[in-house]
Amino acid sequence: MAVPKRKQSKQRSSTRYAQWKVQPVALVECPQCHELKKPHHICKKCGYYDGVQVIEQKEDKK
Repeated sequence: MAVPKRKQSKQRSSTRYAQWKVQPVALVECPQCHELKKPHHICKKCGYYDGVQVIEQKEDKK
């Protein structure tokens, strides 16, 4: 079994984990309704993906 020759220092271990950062969510504009949506996802407002309507949207009753 492989065993490390020397103990790794705390600084060396910590610097490896210091680069884990939260990335901001990428948003693009829907070409149909111009709402912000995630790239490569169906638009939640209009139901379009790549110019094709994938989901029929129900009209709100108010």
